[in-house]
Amino acid sequence: MWELVKAGGWIMLPIILCSVVALAIAAERLWTLRASRVSPPHLVGQVWRWIQEGQLGSLRLKELRASSPLGEVLAAGLANSKHGREIMKESIEEAASRVIHELERYLNTLGTIAGMAPLLGLLGTVLGMIEIFSAFNAAGQTNAAGLAGGIGKALVTTAAGLIVAIPALFFHRFLVRRVDELVVGMEQEAIKLVEVVHGDRDVDFNEGKA
Repeated sequence: MWELVKAGGWIMLPIILCSVVALAIAAERLWTLRASRVSPPHLVGQVWRWIQEGQLGSLRLKELRASSPLGEVLAAGLANSKHGREIMKESIEEAASRVIHELERYLNTLGTIAGMAPLLGLLGTVLGMIEIFSAFNAAGQTNAAGLAGGIGKALVTTAAGLIVAIPALFFHRFLVRRVDELVVGMEQEAIKLVEVVHGDRDVDFNEGKA
């Protein structure tokens, strides 16, 4: 492995750095974007139970806001529920935009790495080819075996860039899809809360039991 890194030259350093950053982002986002953490099940039912029992005070709202991204969205709506349906919806939408921004954190960086890594690899190959042909021109002779070996070494960076880019692209697409699914789920729960608070929908209290 070390021999391959040496053969690739200095361009391998940013490629390796990209691989480390991509791995860290993928691991962090996979942990953070768990459905049980972002949108806990039965949360709307639990909130409605608090409302019915008269327990939804400022402390409960603070607890709800800190519990999960969905809790933050619901808490924003509940804090303005007395001002009417439209104000409640606007508050939910404002909170949701902040939450979505947090859910999408680092995904642009991961996508950039997926696009940049193969370009770095190609750059390393081009620089290696230039170096090889310059050396042969200076020597005034062509050695087929040496040329083949030099080209093989130059292609190491292209392979390394693709090895980094392929999983980075996969995880970027996967995580973007997961964020979309989580956002849709939170939207449905928020709509349910608005309908419940304003008397347009009944809640099965069994939903509030975790």
